[in-house]
Amino acid sequence: MNTEMSITPEIAIANLNQKKDLGLRYYAAWWLGKFRVKTAIAVESLIKALKDEEDRAPDGGFPLRRNAAKALGKLDDLRAVEPLIQCFECDDYYVRESAAQALEMLGDSRAIHPLMTLLDNAVKEDKLTNYAVEQVIGKPYLNQPYEAIIEALGTLFAKNSINLIKPFLEHPTPKIAYAAARAMYQLTDDDVYGEILVTALKGKELQLRRSALMDLGAIGYVKSGEAIGKAYAENSLKLIAMKGLLESQVKKDSTAELSPDTIKLMAIMDSLL
Repeated sequence: MNTEMSITPEIAIANLNQKKDLGLRYYAAWWLGKFRVKTAIAVESLIKALKDEEDRAPDGGFPLRRNAAKALGKLDDLRAVEPLIQCFECDDYYVRESAAQALEMLGDSRAIHPLMTLLDNAVKEDKLTNYAVEQVIGKPYLNQPYEAIIEALGTLFAKNSINLIKPFLEHPTPKIAYAAARAMYQLTDDDVYGEILVTALKGKELQLRRSALMDLGAIGYVKSGEAIGKAYAENSLKLIAMKGLLESQVKKDSTAELSPDTIKLMAIMDSLL
């Protein structure tokens, strides 16, 4: 029997709220998010889990909190906004990252100022500080989850964050620089930022090309259609990116009939099948 399907929402919630088996709690938080269990008790239980002190990783992190934050981002319940914002005070980098991603999914403007606050030490006089680029000693990450923060601000259309985000275009970590280009396009609608991601499709590293593909799809940069079709990456990922472009173009079409641009995008998608 499939273990995932043998669990019910009631069992998952009970597992999350019990204290004896940390593994069951961790799995339950993931399950509630995966299967979009939006009941009040599920949301309340996940919010409570954001303050869990029992599930500690060897490095001092909070695995259950991470899973709870990720799950709450999928449940469309704005009661989670303030508790997720409070997660920014946690010293676990991955909890902060998961909270930023969840707040992006929830789309509530209350998250904008707290997200911007996480960038305060990263930019001074329109330039990145050492705080923005230095890795935490003994850890595989930087001081803040900049990629997640910047992407969230872009999705939330935080126009007042432009001056904070723009310097990250020069960040030495490519995926963070791509996140900045993605957000700047969303906030300014300036093609120059979309073209940064198009150029990234020609990069040497497959993982970075994949990242650029997903960013282009997320912002619906229609002019990147041909470049996506020619990119050296899996067709499955290119189709996901093209779907984002197509959805963006359809919204722009002023009539019920398909525009030439829409037809062109559909032809590129057909060629990838």
